[in-house]
Amino acid sequence: MAVSTINSNKINSDLVKERAKCTFNTVELTHLLDGGAEKTNERKSREKFFLEDPELRLKVPLEYLSHKEKYEESIRIACNIFKKVNQLQSEGKGGMDNFREILGGQLGSALLKDGNPLTLHYVMFIPTVMGQGNIQQQAEWIQKAWNCDIIGTYAQTELGHGTFIRGLETTATYDPKTEEFILDSPTLTSYKWWPGGLGHSANFAIVVAQLYTQGKCHGIHPFIVQLRDEKSHKPLPGIKVGEIGCKMGMNCTNNGYLGFENVRIPRTNMLMKNNQVLPDGTYVKSPSSKLTYGTMIFVRVVLVQDAATYLKKAVIIATRYSAIRHQSQINPNEAEVQILDFVTQQYKLFPYISMCFAFQYAANWLWDVYNNVTGELESGHLDNLPELHAASCVFKAVSSADAAQGVETLRLACGGHGYMTSSNLPQTYGLVTAMCTYEGENTVLLLQTARFLIKTWQNKSNISKLPTVRYLETSLHKNIPFEKSVKWIISTLQQTTAGKINLANEHINQRVKNGQSYEDAWNGTSIELTAAAELHGRSIIVETFYNTVNNLKKQTSQQLGAVLQHLLELYAVYTILRSTGDVLRFTNVLGRDVDVLQLWLEELLAAIRPNAVGIVDSFDIRDEVLSSALGAYDGNVYERLFEEAQKSPLNSDPVNKSFHMYLKPFLQSSL
Repeated sequence: MAVSTINSNKINSDLVKERAKCTFNTVELTHLLDGGAEKTNERKSREKFFLEDPELRLKVPLEYLSHKEKYEESIRIACNIFKKVNQLQSEGKGGMDNFREILGGQLGSALLKDGNPLTLHYVMFIPTVMGQGNIQQQAEWIQKAWNCDIIGTYAQTELGHGTFIRGLETTATYDPKTEEFILDSPTLTSYKWWPGGLGHSANFAIVVAQLYTQGKCHGIHPFIVQLRDEKSHKPLPGIKVGEIGCKMGMNCTNNGYLGFENVRIPRTNMLMKNNQVLPDGTYVKSPSSKLTYGTMIFVRVVLVQDAATYLKKAVIIATRYSAIRHQSQINPNEAEVQILDFVTQQYKLFPYISMCFAFQYAANWLWDVYNNVTGELESGHLDNLPELHAASCVFKAVSSADAAQGVETLRLACGGHGYMTSSNLPQTYGLVTAMCTYEGENTVLLLQTARFLIKTWQNKSNISKLPTVRYLETSLHKNIPFEKSVKWIISTLQQTTAGKINLANEHINQRVKNGQSYEDAWNGTSIELTAAAELHGRSIIVETFYNTVNNLKKQTSQQLGAVLQHLLELYAVYTILRSTGDVLRFTNVLGRDVDVLQLWLEELLAAIRPNAVGIVDSFDIRDEVLSSALGAYDGNVYERLFEEAQKSPLNSDPVNKSFHMYLKPFLQSSL
């Protein structure tokens, strides 16, 4: 075994200098991001509890295991993780924070770097029973699930249908003689495909299927279905289940397929909080189909937070590496400089640092709105649900797309070393880019938000009660004089968005006037509609960032307040410059105003430069979580890269057996 070349007490001199430049107290920012010193201490204690347990460590680096071995190791670790979670619960240290950390992109991805096979049990199975089961069903199933007497998953997506859930083909036909539903997969494309943990981990699933009773289809409904014997774990009769194979990322999630052949389940296994089937087969419809949105919205809210977390990890790795790496010269007679001194490198890094804050504050805001609206739903008030749905759709789409683009940009910012698995950037990209598709493909989600925007645009009577779209009432024809402020940027983005929505609406109407159906007109205008929805989402995120920073500056030191202001301004300027064409098209902004914005961007890069390492240090993500040779706190990049290379099985012998089997005979054949 190779001897470690890393001196754990030595900090790279470049990082020492960078940290000395920092103008604010990094601990203050850490506490601010965590929600206070007490929350920071709780997080650190939780990380220590999990990360320092040898039973939760891989014995061999994941990349050197076979696909089968990866699953077996991940299920071993996952079971030990949740035993420890139960231990915390029994000690009175439970709560949602444990589950959010364990299943999220920070602590969770440190323990299981390529996905957790039990995630959907906690993120989808339990919340769906809570949200869509009646009181009796909750009493029966939630206790079993919390105690892990059963392991569940959520089976919605099929081989032939994903985000378009109305097109699902799996059927659940009610038989009043036996008071049972009969589940069938009538085609290959009706097989469930993708649910995490379905391959070999879960023995129960919430299955979304088309409900048939008394000869009529009533659309999709959720059913609890047992998949495997609770003792032997063998698939039950009529259940065809397995794993779908290797993917770009999340290869330990144990994604599976599922087919049914005349599988019978009790009538009471249909989740009946909102809709019911009576013993005689009579269908009782909920007052509103919107009540079924809950679980999907919950997951999208969580994903916005995950997007911020994965992006934080990537910016820490790339920023620290950029401070350490010396390459090329700015002035020909001087030494090679830190690549962090190149303005082009700063442009690759700093906007994404600011984006971490923007997404975290957007996630916090969305979480508060979600909890408020959920409370209203319990009392029968549904008025704010469509706006929450539209906001969760666009936030999920924008945050996941920007985070995926960000991680890839940050990987490229690390040059060839960023391509190494040991940088942890390829794996992080594999995890974050998957978010662009699951829980609603991003383009479809943008179109759902666009539908809400067009509906609001066409009927503004209730708009004053809708905070995310209130600006549409007046912003279209505003005369907004140019000024160098975030407030001006927000107003200009809103005016641009209103112009895009108005034009898209006019184009829909024109297509209808020319003889197209409304549906065809909508499809023909869909490029404009998704672009309008996307800018709407970015506008809300900038405004949320602005409001949050203005509130936070009242409680922070002057030095930290200045840093937050720089990050806010950078995100705002970066956002509006991404939409220069539309801004020039729909507002009275001039070319010379864009020049001022570009100079402002460059000034902000220079202002953030001395604090860049300090800011990412404030994210306070442990080396075990970063899992990166390039991003460790001590900055010993080259030593870590070399040590990671020694772990390759190909380095276990000086001469690989293939030399004698193939290479040597080949070389001798040419003599």
